[in-house]
Amino acid sequence: MNGGEKILNRIKADCDKKINEILSKSDEECSKILSQAEIQAEKSSKAVSEKTSVKLTQIKNTSKSRSQLEIRNAILKQRRIEIDKTIDEIKNYLLELDDKKYFSFIYKLAQALKGKEGVIFLNSNDLKRLPSDFDTQIKKTGLNATVSKNSADIVGGFILKSGDIEENMAFDALIMSKRDILEDMINRELFK
Repeated sequence: MNGGEKILNRIKADCDKKINEILSKSDEECSKILSQAEIQAEKSSKAVSEKTSVKLTQIKNTSKSRSQLEIRNAILKQRRIEIDKTIDEIKNYLLELDDKKYFSFIYKLAQALKGKEGVIFLNSNDLKRLPSDFDTQIKKTGLNATVSKNSADIVGGFILKSGDIEENMAFDALIMSKRDILEDMINRELFK
């Protein structure tokens, strides 16, 4: 099991635990609401006419629907939190890779730009830890580019500038462009 799978398994376990806590809490709340509604209905039915009894049944159904809606909204809100947290974990995982694995990933991103040329802009941290053979490795990917001494305002990844055209391979931009796909994958993995 690699580090990514361990992270996903840990995140899934955390998410499952949180969902179970929410469902347990929601069940308790629903039970309390239903219990209180039943007690009220019983007292009122003795004191009032059939019209009031019908009204209490409507209130009970409304209360139950509202409770179910609140449970559903709480679950959806928690799901959104877990998806956002998972996407942040993916980005953090990439940023915390050791230098060799990190730049290996950068080279894979560069392969997507095979045949293009320009200037690569990295963040200041990546410029400081740049491997000595970076230019050679980039050329092996089929990307004809040099590294700018100026840093880019990005967290990780790189930007390729070719004249007025920019290819944004920064982690934030890549994650944003693939967010729907990532969310679908996370939903399938965490919320089966």
